[in-house]
Amino acid sequence: MAAGTELLIDAASVERFLERLEGAPPDWARVYGHGHHDPDHDERLFRLNRERDEARAGHELLRRRIAFLWSGELSGYDAESGGFHVALGPTFITTNWGLVRFKYDDLPGDLIAVPPADQLQLLQKRMEQGEAVEIDVVMAGVLVPDESVVYDFSHDQEGLGLIMPVVRIEQILYLHHAR
Repeated sequence: MAAGTELLIDAASVERFLERLEGAPPDWARVYGHGHHDPDHDERLFRLNRERDEARAGHELLRRRIAFLWSGELSGYDAESGGFHVALGPTFITTNWGLVRFKYDDLPGDLIAVPPADQLQLLQKRMEQGEAVEIDVVMAGVLVPDESVVYDFSHDQEGLGLIMPVVRIEQILYLHHAR
């Protein structure tokens, strides 16, 4: 990871970053109103996103390199590349601001994790035995300037604010938890 990259992998680090970028969390109750069926709900959410986009325009943190985690699982060996295909899933971080889920922008569709040579046979054997091999996928890049943070609501919990920083990915690291 490049020097100066800010790791946003837990609630405290994410909250500090959002405070520097956005100031304060939205008033989720006001934006939510009477829920998804409230006729003004979508307009309030749209307005929140536009106002926040305008307020952060040109902010120095839009140029700051950040890193976040997604979960991954090795899904099959690719002999040509000498690595494993990676199935990705988002990581959700519960914060005082709401639920945070980082989004990536323009990520290749077929990610391959190439392990160190001394781990290759062990990983192949574990997968052949039907074992799920989970990894952490560290993605690093900068916020997309025009739509760097998207505000929405959770589809799983009514009224819970969802914050989605959108990151243009510049580097990916795969971390395997050896056992």
